[in-house]
Amino acid sequence: MAKIKGKIVVDTERCKGCGVCIEACPTQTISLNPQVNSKGYNYCYMSAPDSCIGCAGCAVVCPDSCIVVYREKKQE
Repeated sequence: MAKIKGKIVVDTERCKGCGVCIEACPTQTISLNPQVNSKGYNYCYMSAPDSCIGCAGCAVVCPDSCIVVYREKKQE
């Protein structure tokens, strides 16, 4: 049976670090980066990339549409 491996790509310049995606993530994959973007916001990133299941909950709740989710099938 194939498993789904997820990956998110964040537009770091548009992300304002509101944290809504962090709360929406069922696997605690996303965190706020200690670094800041050019606007002075801590932006989100994949702090635990191996735990992402590609559910796209983060992209759905992002108020600024900064997140794109990719899914890839992994064979066991």
